[in-house]
Amino acid sequence: MYSMTGYGKGVVREGGLEVTVEVKSVNNRFLDLAVKCPRTLLSSEEAIRSAVRESVSRGHVDVFVGYCDRREKQKTLFVDMNAAASYVTAAKELGARFPELSNDVTLSFLLRQTDVARPEEVAEEDEALVCAVKSALAAALAQHAAMRKSEGERLKRDLVDRMNTIAALRDKIALRAPLVAEEYRKKLTERMSEYLAGKVEETRILTEAALFCDKCNIDEELTRLQSHIEEFHHICGEARVGRKLDFLVQEFNRECNTICSKSNDKQVTACALEMKNEIEKVREQVQNLE
Repeated sequence: MYSMTGYGKGVVREGGLEVTVEVKSVNNRFLDLAVKCPRTLLSSEEAIRSAVRESVSRGHVDVFVGYCDRREKQKTLFVDMNAAASYVTAAKELGARFPELSNDVTLSFLLRQTDVARPEEVAEEDEALVCAVKSALAAALAQHAAMRKSEGERLKRDLVDRMNTIAALRDKIALRAPLVAEEYRKKLTERMSEYLAGKVEETRILTEAALFCDKCNIDEELTRLQSHIEEFHHICGEARVGRKLDFLVQEFNRECNTICSKSNDKQVTACALEMKNEIEKVREQVQNLE
């Protein structure tokens, strides 16, 4: 079981390269992935997204990639001959116009002009950088998964405890439910005896009690609740359970609401309301699960 909330960081240092990748995630209904990396790594963005999707299936995930490059690289010097010629021509024209001034335009002067000579890195795919990013990302995702799993196990313990409370309340209702019809029959007999001066038709009382029993019968709801509880424990053994448990909690609420509406007993209603409170706490926790 994994939580959707987590953080992981991976750092790779080798050959003058230092690459840092951070992965941070919070709750979200679907997978919402944002990758922030330098322009030089834009070609690797889809590979980064693919690796994250293999590790995370739900949540808002931010991936931050940064690097520092201290490697010695092969460079070439680009010389713009047209720009150099323009400087030389301009110097000659100025010399002709102002002969009293000396012409100190030299090769060193021209090479110092940024629009004449500029260094360029050899354009080739930086495999070392890409490999370092992949290694750092793998380390960050591993740490991120470990944190989410640890948080998920803590949530699992809390959910199981609350489900045990729900199961106990369900059993309490199951013990009380058969007594409701009998108590209603006794109260009905007493009232009819009081109003009819002891002349009570047993058949009529049994008919009324049977109608009441049929109206407030919650055996089906209790059976479905027991089935949901067993399914809940089964699902908790899986890795990614968020969507399944979210649907199952809705079914819990449906059965509990039906019990409240059909019940005509204070004790049953009180237990059902307490169960609804626990179900709501379970629902809140499920929103944190992947």
